[in-house]
Amino acid sequence: MSIPIDLLDVLQERGFIHQCTDVAGLRHAMATPITAYLGFDATADSLHVGHLQGLMLMRWLQRAGHHPLLLIGGATTRIGDPSFRDTTRPVLDGPAIDANIAGIGRAFTRYLGPDVPVVDNAAWLDGLGYLDFLGQVGRHFSVNRMLTFDAIRSRLEHSLSFLEFGYTLLQAYDFTELARRHGCTLQIGGADQWANIINGIDLGRRQSGLDLYGLTMPLLATSDGKKMGKSAGGAVWLNADRLSPYGFWQFWRNVDDRDVARFLALFTELPMTEVRRLGALQGAALNDAKIVLANEATRLAHGQDALDAALRAAAAAFGDARRDDMPTFALDAARLAAGIALAELAVDAGLAASRSAARRLAAGGGLRLDGVAVNDADMALPAGSEWLLSAGRKQHVRIVLAERGE
Repeated sequence: MSIPIDLLDVLQERGFIHQCTDVAGLRHAMATPITAYLGFDATADSLHVGHLQGLMLMRWLQRAGHHPLLLIGGATTRIGDPSFRDTTRPVLDGPAIDANIAGIGRAFTRYLGPDVPVVDNAAWLDGLGYLDFLGQVGRHFSVNRMLTFDAIRSRLEHSLSFLEFGYTLLQAYDFTELARRHGCTLQIGGADQWANIINGIDLGRRQSGLDLYGLTMPLLATSDGKKMGKSAGGAVWLNADRLSPYGFWQFWRNVDDRDVARFLALFTELPMTEVRRLGALQGAALNDAKIVLANEATRLAHGQDALDAALRAAAAAFGDARRDDMPTFALDAARLAAGIALAELAVDAGLAASRSAARRLAAGGGLRLDGVAVNDADMALPAGSEWLLSAGRKQHVRIVLAERGE
């Protein structure tokens, strides 16, 4: 496939680019296929929509004929990136990291295909001796300069361990190893990775005279100030075993009106002419744009069959189809007999973050049982075998009695 020389302009127009270490140099390099890498530490067994911007950018590079490479930090997960964090990240053991690597690898396949290379930095970091690391990497960096980076300086206001301080050097070493082993010349990351990327470029130049490039994406937040990837019920996971395709579809269907055009550009592959048309809709018509966003994002994440099931579930929530495809919560018969409160059930089913949130929802008329508004969230669930519990107009969970032995 030919390489469009205006790919960087396409990425800029769609909102993917925050900073680039050398725009002219990267544009020239991209006249022929290059290898670009995006890295993830294995901190959970699924990626969430906060990671989706990077996966979508890699899809655009892949479509233009470039070669995406995905790095999993099997080694660096044991340390934790301190960038702009207030506290040290919990340390995971080997089996937990292995399970997480298996889980997040599924998202790579769905977005970039089964043939995309996935590399674990444990391959070179696990066998690297401390003195060797100091000699190969540490001697090239000034502590004084590292302390000028915002990502490091912000942690000094709290507490920064020497272990975490070394993380940026390990990531720099990752870049040079990927360049040596896989011919990788471009690193992609969030805006908070700028210092880590620069260090990798500097290390490659000082060690081997390599011409390496870095590109960062804007750190995304929703227009109401929430961190991208979070919802009232928790993280918006990409794996179906963590969040149903219907729940994923609901997230996009319910986004703030102000985010529709931006999210259409970032999280779908619709032409920008169509993105601008949909983003310009007003009032009730903007709901049509949200449905397009939800449909396109869900199709990419889970496939057409899962999207079809999510659409059936959405229709079922409004009474014009079966409920079979909805997210389902199995309720133990003993809890029903004990008189489980709707507020507790709403929390367990993922419709509210806390019982107090469920009570506020009910006070505002947003908590409904089988389509009827519930004023008292502390009322017990009535006898039965199946119920529809709803939070607002767009979030619904089918409650069923668990089969014996579940």
